[in-house]
Amino acid sequence: MDRLWEIYRQIGETANLVSKRRCPYKDVQDRCTARFGCRNQSRRPGSEGLPLCTGSDDLNYRGAWEI
Repeated sequence: MDRLWEIYRQIGETANLVSKRRCPYKDVQDRCTARFGCRNQSRRPGSEGLPLCTGSDDLNYRGAWEI
């Protein structure tokens, strides 16, 4: 149980660090899952579904969302 707890603790720490620099609405395929406008969203002509997230993971996203 101690070893399992340690694995989950490390996963949680990594998730917390990544969430501070990566947009929380960006999925693994770089699509934006936000249900609101963001200046980092890009729709390709003729594309359907979710827009692409064109932002960099090195940016602070907190100012990108429209109110």
